[in-house]
This record gives sequence, C-alpha cells and structure tokens, in this order.
Amino acid sequence: MTWSTADIPDLTGRRALVTGATSGLGYETALELLRHRADVVIAARNPVKAADAARTLTAKSGKEPVVLELDLADLASVARAADEVATADDRLDLLINNAGVMAPPYRQTIDGFELQLGTNHLGHFALTGRLLPLLLRTPGSRVVTVSSFMHRTVTGIGQEDLRRPADSYRKWEAYGKSKLANLLFMLELDRRARAAGADLMSVGAHPGYASTHLQAAGPELAGRPLQARVWGTASRLIAQSAAAGAWPSLYAATYADLRPGSFVGPSFLEYRGIPKIVLPTRTAQDPELARRLWDWSVDATGIGPVLTVPA
Repeated sequence: MTWSTADIPDLTGRRALVTGATSGLGYETALELLRHRADVVIAARNPVKAADAARTLTAKSGKEPVVLELDLADLASVARAADEVATADDRLDLLINNAGVMAPPYRQTIDGFELQLGTNHLGHFALTGRLLPLLLRTPGSRVVTVSSFMHRTVTGIGQEDLRRPADSYRKWEAYGKSKLANLLFMLELDRRARAAGADLMSVGAHPGYASTHLQAAGPELAGRPLQARVWGTASRLIAQSAAAGAWPSLYAATYADLRPGSFVGPSFLEYRGIPKIVLPTRTAQDPELARRLWDWSVDATGIGPVLTVPA
C-alpha cells in the first residue's frame, strides 16, 4: 500500500478538534488538516504556546485555527472546553485525542489521579463523553485515539491504577497502562457505537517512534535538563520526524474505507514508514476488561449517561 498526505481529501466544511496541538504529533496533524481546508480547533493547556502555534499554523497553511484552552489533567477544564466547543458550532466531524504525557516523575492530576492515566486516558474519556452528543449529531463523525506500541509492555490494568500511590509508582509501567487504556477505550467506544447503530467511527493510531518533545518532557519535569537534552538528541538521530509520526493519525482520521475499530501504525516493524493497519495485543482486545475500564472511568470522571450511546 502507498499513501501520503496528498491522498487526504478536501476537508472543506468539516470541523476537527486536535488535543495537544502546540507541538509534535498534534501540531503536524493540525497542520495537514488545515492544509486540506478543515476548520480546526487546537486544544492545549498553555494559552501562550497555543497562540504561538496558531500563528505558525496559519502562516504555513493559509488557514487560521481556533484556539481552545484545555487541561486534560483537570476535569473542570475538560468540562469548560467541551461546553465551549459544543456552543460554538452545531457539528464536530473529527475528534483526535492526541495529547499526552510520558514517563514523568510521580504527579497527580487536579482531581487526584495518577498523572499519566489521568491525562492520557481519563481526560480524553471525559472530553469524548462530553462531546459525544455533538459527534452523534454530525453524520460520519470519527474519534481517533492515539496510543503507542508501549501498550505492548503491560499485561493488564486495574481500577487501583487510576489512583496509584507514589510508593508503588513506576513511570514506564504507568505510561504503558495509559496507552493500553487508550486502546481499550477506543475499541469499547467502537463496540457501543456499532451496537447502537450510531453513525460514529472509533479508531486508533500510534506514531511508531517519532521525534517529539514528549521524550524530553519527563526528564524536564524531574529537573534533569541533561537527561532531557540526551533524549532530545537521541530522538532526532534515530526517530522519524514528527510529521511522519502524524501520518497514522491523519490516515485514521481521513481514509474513506477504514473499518470501525481499526488501529493504524507505521508499516516498517511499527517503527516508521507509511501507515498500515496493525493489531493491538490480546489484552487490548479484551472486551470484558474494556467494559470494566469504561465503568471505572465513569465512576472516576462522573461522566455517566452521556457516554452511553443511545439505542
């Protein structure tokens, strides 16, 4: 199979929201969507960085994005952002759940959850739930949830992981579980949407190994600038570009013949290259575990009936 961003169709009239769009994969995803004439909302925690990103995106694409303040580690911020999106327009064609944190020192979200699961999974779970009525009103809408091949490094997840205490925290294990949670959520949303006959597609993507700021963010939070520089240099030497890392997300968001529940990654050993359909682990495909995670997430976020796709 061959594919490039030139194969993305004209997206005039379609509205997209991309989380974590100030740099890296999210920025590159937003840029290509703008280049193909989508109306793009870029959601980010830091309004200064978001404004800077919007200016460069406009200069490169010729089309200006809308900036949305969103902190996925704060459920109140998620609620405010979702309300703003829902009241600004009557449609949402694409929700790309891209933002994330990777392997930071132990932190908790505003609401007391372990930071990686709280941000990477629960924040996106709550955002998707609050935007689901808008997505369901939009014919042919898609939710793209960005995971990682690091989901392969863990063999399960439990409700206790959501509020994992500092004394049992292992940063890479927590990251792997957050990425497993992304896939469990993506596939459960797909099952529920199809069972309800909803005109909504839930799909997943992962970038392989792409050079983004994500690799250095954890050491920076830990106050280790030298380690952050080493990570950054190594990534630039051996990883594919952030633009190439965004290809699976763009393919998942725009490829017309994609099947619901598909998981898209790079073609060469899932490390780099053009997008292709890849397989999650058996654990990620476990429907009972996905149902339990859904229920735990409803309990954690308070997003209940809104996340039940109407029959």
